[in-house]
Amino acid sequence: MHGSYLQDWMLSPDASGWRVDPELGGPSRAFADIGSHWCDLVEWVSGERFGEVMARLSVAVPTRPATGGPSFSGPAADAGARVPVRTEDSAALVLRTTEGTLASTVVSQVAAGRKNRLWFELDGARGSAVFDQENPETVWLGGADGHRILVRDPGQGSAEQRRLSHLPAGHAQGYAQCFEAFVADTYAAVRGDLTPEQRDGLPTFADGLRSARLVEAVLRSARDNAWTKVEV
Repeated sequence: MHGSYLQDWMLSPDASGWRVDPELGGPSRAFADIGSHWCDLVEWVSGERFGEVMARLSVAVPTRPATGGPSFSGPAADAGARVPVRTEDSAALVLRTTEGTLASTVVSQVAAGRKNRLWFELDGARGSAVFDQENPETVWLGGADGHRILVRDPGQGSAEQRRLSHLPAGHAQGYAQCFEAFVADTYAAVRGDLTPEQRDGLPTFADGLRSARLVEAVLRSARDNAWTKVEV
């Protein structure tokens, strides 16, 4: 299992925001902000759980404008005062699942031209599967005799796939519709209208705790320069 999550919103040396300050955003920025999502999605799709990690963190821009406001991108309001950057711009990880599967990922918020490229590939014994968030309408499936690209279509696939495919084929269903479907399912779950299988796709407080423990393991690994177990 391998992939990356790349963005460029912190590429400019004058970009800043509350996430840069560990007192406001926590001791991890790039991994906690987006790398945790990569791990969560790959665990959910593959059905495996990451058991240990070897991580390296990198700061590309040593100082950024001081800011106390919730600016997510662009120059800070006061570009005159600069402070040392104490949270990572990039992270590189090698992971092993509890089943022994090897995985790797690169996370960066300074990858020029990449706006939200959450990409992963799962290579199995008989085939491979690739997903790219910047091209969310398709999935790439590979085999020994070639590959094929499947396009989202409410008339094809599993019942759950068709249920969540709200727009006709050829009409791009995007990022916003993902959250609309999530919120709708959350309310339906509260009302008791979802089947157990449908509820399985919704995040829980346990998933939030799992994410925090992954972030903690990455920080410990980078600090200790060692393979580090992810607490369960």
